[in-house]
Amino acid sequence: MLRAVGKNLAGRMQRWIPEPFVFAIILTLLVALLAVALTDARVNSVIDDWYRGFWILLEFGMQMVLMLTTGYAIALSPLATRLIDRLAMLARTPGTVYVFVMVFGGLFCLVSWGWVVLTAVLARELAKRVAGIDYAYLVACVYLSSQPWVSGLSSSIPLLLNTEGNFLIETGVLNGTVPIATTLGSMLNWLYLSMYFVTIPALVWLMRPRKDECRSMAEMSDGNVQMQGTVAEEAATHATGDNSISERLNNGVVLQLIIASAAIWYLLRRFANNGFDLDLNVMIFLFIAIGLLTHSTPMRYVVAMKRACGNVSGIVFQYPFYAGIMGIMTFTGLGSLIADWMASNATVTTLPVIAQLSGALINIAVPSAGGEWAVIGPTLTETALGMASDLPPGQVELFVARIAMAVAYGETSTNLLQPFYLLVVLPVMGAGVNIRARDVMGYLVIPFFVLLLMTAILVTFTPL
Repeated sequence: MLRAVGKNLAGRMQRWIPEPFVFAIILTLLVALLAVALTDARVNSVIDDWYRGFWILLEFGMQMVLMLTTGYAIALSPLATRLIDRLAMLARTPGTVYVFVMVFGGLFCLVSWGWVVLTAVLARELAKRVAGIDYAYLVACVYLSSQPWVSGLSSSIPLLLNTEGNFLIETGVLNGTVPIATTLGSMLNWLYLSMYFVTIPALVWLMRPRKDECRSMAEMSDGNVQMQGTVAEEAATHATGDNSISERLNNGVVLQLIIASAAIWYLLRRFANNGFDLDLNVMIFLFIAIGLLTHSTPMRYVVAMKRACGNVSGIVFQYPFYAGIMGIMTFTGLGSLIADWMASNATVTTLPVIAQLSGALINIAVPSAGGEWAVIGPTLTETALGMASDLPPGQVELFVARIAMAVAYGETSTNLLQPFYLLVVLPVMGAGVNIRARDVMGYLVIPFFVLLLMTAILVTFTPL
């Protein structure tokens, strides 16, 4: 039954889902109309707010680009290639491949959401080696495997809350940072991870297409696949073959080793002084250091980053449009209005699930955990602090952390209905293959509802 429903939804979504950029334009117009209808803002002021919003996430957008590219650069290293080769030898049947991608993809994304590209590289290699794989379904598995990122080391909202001087502190909503021990290290987060790794791979296995319905990677090829050599091979093509100073600098290991060692030394001292204290900048700095070490020479790292940057074109030009939507929701008060409306009759018991649903709803228009938190975070945090007055003193911070994680879980769930972040996966999986977002999205509808329901149960009933 699940297999038939999934196949039917995939066919329907091919007719309903437009290109991700068209999706962004439609959402912009819809949010603008809602702002005019539900707030005091008029058309001209909404357009002004849209323009203001275009630029308010430039820093955060650059952090996301660097998180992706530095993570992908590591995935292109010889060390990662050897790891992928060994992992690819373990999966022999299509069903095993789908489950394999879900498990290892989830583990990769616990390190960084940008490491979904490593999952994509692994999945593409498996598709070449194992017969009978439905390639569109495999792409859906890769995208679905990124769900645990919100529980991992690059989770935006917990890292933002643990960052000194974050906007909630600057605006007086919070008095200090919220440590990751209360968010990423909470019982709720461990239960969420357990739920994912037990339930979702099994669901994916049950939904797998029948062999006679599968379209393989070869069948979907556009016939223009160009073989790309390794990073080291491309770097070698830039060498002149002489022993000049520039050649020795470009292809030597000493300078890069010194810089990478300095970065690692800084991070070790930071962790020794502050504990395992992570924020977005620390994660990016760590990925840069690892990338420098694994690629060994400046020229190889330059080539790796050039290839990695090929994955972010969609994010680079579409992110400002979503920031514009965020601007409309923030400056017109539409986002706070929605959050206030959803939380107006909440209780200590129901606020976490309301926060989850708020995160899920707002994410459709603002597919950025940090950006979304900027829209609804202040309202939900103030509501949580007001309700927490009835809780024991030691549970106030835990309750605020619960609300933040609930928003994060809701936000990541509707990524399965929002094609924006497929822009990260498709450049890898779609190279030389005729595949679009609409070919993939239908397979994600059932997992979305399963995750939404099970997460709602967890955020409501897990003890603080």
